[in-house]
Amino acid sequence: MAFEIPDACNLPTMQRPIRLAEFDELLTGSVRTYGRDSPTRLTLRLHRDARLEETVRDLAAREAQCCSFFGFTIAADGSDVVLGIEVPPQHASILDALQARSEAIA
Repeated sequence: MAFEIPDACNLPTMQRPIRLAEFDELLTGSVRTYGRDSPTRLTLRLHRDARLEETVRDLAAREAQCCSFFGFTIAADGSDVVLGIEVPPQHASILDALQARSEAIA
């Protein structure tokens, strides 16, 4: 599934492939489970290593700066980091793409 960047994103075009690579790097090897709680919410359970929670928080904060429509929740749960991602209904296709990437990587 292609990853479409919405017009609401103000990340410079040249930095978008780098950000996508950051998400891929985060997901690679760390996704334990993923689930679609609703059409507008995706939850990723990530295997926590020494720096994962810090990495998740940093990436989520930077993503929220350029794409204000994202809502992120991050919580430590035992040996996992639980990342919740919410978007408005008009951006649900972004979660579809993230879920597809998670499925391909997990």
